[in-house]
Amino acid sequence: MTQLDNLPSYRRIWNISLPLILSLIAQNVVNVTDTAFLGRVGEVELGAAAIGGLFYISLFMLGFGFGIGGQILIARRNGEKNYGEIGRITDNSLYFLFGLSLILFLLIRFFSPAMLRPMISSTEIYLASLDFLQYRIYGIFFAFGNVLLRAFYIGTTSTRVLTYNALIMAGANVFLDYALIFGNFGFPEMGIKGAAIASAISEALSSIFIFGYTFKMVNLQKYNLFRFGRLDWKVVKTTLDISFFVMLQYFLSLAGWFAFFMIIEKLGERPLAISNIVRSAYIVFMIPVFAFGSITNSLVSNLIGEGKVNFVIPVIKKVVLMNFVLIGGIALISAFIPRFIISIYTTDPELINQTIPTFYVVLSALVLFSFASILFNGVSGTANTATALWIELVTILVYLIVAWFLAVYLKLSVEWVWTSEYIYFLVMSILSYLYLKSGRWRKKIV
Repeated sequence: MTQLDNLPSYRRIWNISLPLILSLIAQNVVNVTDTAFLGRVGEVELGAAAIGGLFYISLFMLGFGFGIGGQILIARRNGEKNYGEIGRITDNSLYFLFGLSLILFLLIRFFSPAMLRPMISSTEIYLASLDFLQYRIYGIFFAFGNVLLRAFYIGTTSTRVLTYNALIMAGANVFLDYALIFGNFGFPEMGIKGAAIASAISEALSSIFIFGYTFKMVNLQKYNLFRFGRLDWKVVKTTLDISFFVMLQYFLSLAGWFAFFMIIEKLGERPLAISNIVRSAYIVFMIPVFAFGSITNSLVSNLIGEGKVNFVIPVIKKVVLMNFVLIGGIALISAFIPRFIISIYTTDPELINQTIPTFYVVLSALVLFSFASILFNGVSGTANTATALWIELVTILVYLIVAWFLAVYLKLSVEWVWTSEYIYFLVMSILSYLYLKSGRWRKKIV
């Protein structure tokens, strides 16, 4: 038996990944229901939800990035069997994330009009985006709590509870969207404001559940968890040393997509509505990619913590193959039923027909994403987060230049602008592959 025979098996990787995939599916019901219901309200609301939602998520990604940095450290300590340190990382991360959520809440509440006005051409979409954001931002406190415990469970490879947590969020959001957007069950009809309130309340309910579950079901003493002592800046700084670059990376990633939608918005309300429908379906299709990417991050960090550095590349290859097979199957099936999928978001026959070409562009881009995401998360899992940031930065710059050239300079139709996704994933794949192949990541100590 060779040493590599002790690699995590395909079954083991799948058993860890499946609960996370299911949790992300349930969690993305929030995105799907918001888009599907607002698509029946109007194209302005559909476009505004895309812009307001991406603006919110861009800021949310600062906290999410910090959580990924914490997840890398938790996974490393878990691999080292240094369980007591995991609680110190988690508790101090909670303090930091609460402070960050308060800053972002105040930023959106008081400065979002000045930030959005120069970027949005349509006055109607601008006002509707503000309506969405002013209510959506209340969920940021609970969202960051979810981020933290998600990092804990993925870092310790105990992902099953994430499925239950996401099901609660999804179920609450479907009910509240239906009630608050359209005014059902005796609730007021609030349109886009109702979608924002529904999402915020859903995040609150899921956060209450996962914290309650953790207090009741997790061995808090083993992990030294929820001691809630004084803030230890040394622990925060150690986490930030890794998280800072991840925070910037995720912020830039979503900010880049936000900028992409600002480019699309210059084409008009119909291309923006098409892009929001495609974005919503795209994110759902990406769920397995996100799950396998996050698991890659955790597995790589755990393996390095166990001293099994030679296992890293073989494990990444295994996850790439699993991801490619699953995503390829999803893309192939979806290619035969585009009209059915798009009709989930709108009943307008003309809008459905105009969305189909862009939908096909997204499906083909998914195949490239299945490679790019795993390779990129492999880089992050080695804790070389500064390198991952540079890869992301270069990729986004190339991506936005191409998108601007296609949309503004050549004035091509929306489906041609979306082909810039090919460039994004191709550049990310090449840069991540070259770095992993170089072996420089082996010298990183955290």
